[in-house]
Amino acid sequence: MTINLTDFPLLSNINSPDDLRLLDKTQLNRVSSELRRFLLNSVSQSSGHFASGLGTIELTVALHYVYKTPFDNVIWDVGHQAYPHKILTGRRDQLHTIRQKNGLHPFPWREESEYDILSVGHSSTSISAALGLSVSAKKENKNRKTVAVIGDGAMTAGMAFEALNHAGDIKEDMLIILNDNDMSISENVGALNNHLAKMLSGSVFDGIRESGKKLLGTIPPIKELASRAEEHLKGMVVPSTFFEELGFNYIGPIDGHDVNSLVDTISNMRNLKGPQILHIATKKGKGYKAAERDPIKYHAVPKFNPEEQELPQTKSTQATYSSIFGDWLCKTAEQDSKLVAITPAMREGSGMVKFSQRFPTQYYDVAIAEQHAVTFAAGLAIGGQKPVVAIYSSFLQRGYDQLIHDVAIQNLPVLFAIDRAGVVGADGATHQGAFDLSFLNCIPNMVIMTPSNEAECQLMLTTGYHLSQPAVVRYPRGTGNGSNLPDISDTIEIGKAKLITQGESCAILNFGTLLEEALTAAKELNATVVDMRFVKPLDQAMLTKLAKTHKTIVTVEDNAIIGGAGSSVNQYLLNEKLSVNILNIGLPDSFIKHGTQQEILNELGLSATGIQEKIEQFINK
Repeated sequence: MTINLTDFPLLSNINSPDDLRLLDKTQLNRVSSELRRFLLNSVSQSSGHFASGLGTIELTVALHYVYKTPFDNVIWDVGHQAYPHKILTGRRDQLHTIRQKNGLHPFPWREESEYDILSVGHSSTSISAALGLSVSAKKENKNRKTVAVIGDGAMTAGMAFEALNHAGDIKEDMLIILNDNDMSISENVGALNNHLAKMLSGSVFDGIRESGKKLLGTIPPIKELASRAEEHLKGMVVPSTFFEELGFNYIGPIDGHDVNSLVDTISNMRNLKGPQILHIATKKGKGYKAAERDPIKYHAVPKFNPEEQELPQTKSTQATYSSIFGDWLCKTAEQDSKLVAITPAMREGSGMVKFSQRFPTQYYDVAIAEQHAVTFAAGLAIGGQKPVVAIYSSFLQRGYDQLIHDVAIQNLPVLFAIDRAGVVGADGATHQGAFDLSFLNCIPNMVIMTPSNEAECQLMLTTGYHLSQPAVVRYPRGTGNGSNLPDISDTIEIGKAKLITQGESCAILNFGTLLEEALTAAKELNATVVDMRFVKPLDQAMLTKLAKTHKTIVTVEDNAIIGGAGSSVNQYLLNEKLSVNILNIGLPDSFIKHGTQQEILNELGLSATGIQEKIEQFINK
């Protein structure tokens, strides 16, 4: 992919922030315009995160113009909005490789650039890390500055408030920029957001709205916001009090798309002592009308034609696992009013849009708060409801303590629908669902199910929903093989495996959606294939029978080998003193980088060919 840099006369000469800082301040509007056009041209041809970056163009320019990066620390929360940062920090000509195998990482990544201070992928970590860097900078005594950029969506997480509480207490020099665009990935939810809306709609503000507009109109940095005074009174009146009570100096809100005002304000705040908060108002998708109208749809985009102002339709006619889960929710809720579905701010990704619309009183988006989501479900279960927590595999890691203490120890009937399990792909190491079987397998009272296709997934969801104990159904990103779905009320026997094909001396035990790959490999090896279905409890009778009738047992899973399903098989066979050769195939003891799902599976030897080769090498040793 090529972009003609002659169309970007200023940007083409910015190979580092040092080059940006050589420009006159009057040129920053042009730089911002070129940066926005470059981002549109590049991402539309390569795919990637989009709307968030469009909203932080001016902020990115201002930060690198004012601060002496990389000496000064600028930390981006999550990193969806950091594409402009990558462009200005020497990676402009590689941006078209982002999220592709061996290309730029989708998020700020320490291994990639000295300008990426913190490797990120999950939200709400920036303030904690920035505080640690601020303390270190004080001890270093070189006048190094630290800035954290956090969105209003990420600010809903408990970790952000823990960090605010600590920062306000120890009063280190640092700047937190609250990028307020009323969005995370989905719409923002929660009491803070709702409280501000209520304040604005109440009679208390009726008498000050007009005077507020006049006041705002006389202050140059926020003059452009005066016409929307009601929206911004919320920031000037309410958050200032909240943050100041925590020990912060609060300034704002100011227009996050006025690059010169940002430079002036940030320059003034750079040398202030103690913890500071600058509240900026931005628009997600700014500068591209389609993304402004639908920032959720344009959060991450495939390749598209910017002239058409519409994203291409997906070609696949097969349902995704996420959509199958969403349909299952709706059908089950039609029969059971006690079903309650919970998501930590991932309604679209988890396939819950239709359910949220049809059953609003049974749907709860708890914002970016995985710990709360799990314990909230525990409370619902104790109260007689039937909670289903829809959560990505790597996001469940953040609710691990609550899963153990508040659900498993109390043996509560909570169903966890774990999406994005196994190899996820382009989002890289922070999003690969590599560890859920390992960290769940050791917890008592858990039933853990690994569907091999869509039909099995629905069967297991229904089975887990009707259990009187914690249950997990983990499934991957993307589509299955087009299996016909069973009746919504059908269930399966707990801990019962399924014999798929009968072979001779080698038995392949499949856990999850690599079944088709295992079957293809088995044909070449004349091997038995068993879909184990359950990681916990294991089908011990099946394992005993296979160990007595086969020389080699091979386990296949898209989870870390260490502590995974295969390790449970090993443990059982050893405890029973069943003499058989054992090979575990799964994810290696390393973090999985980004690429397409198939590229990663091929590289790790989890394709049919790779599985066959691993087995042949093991048998021939």
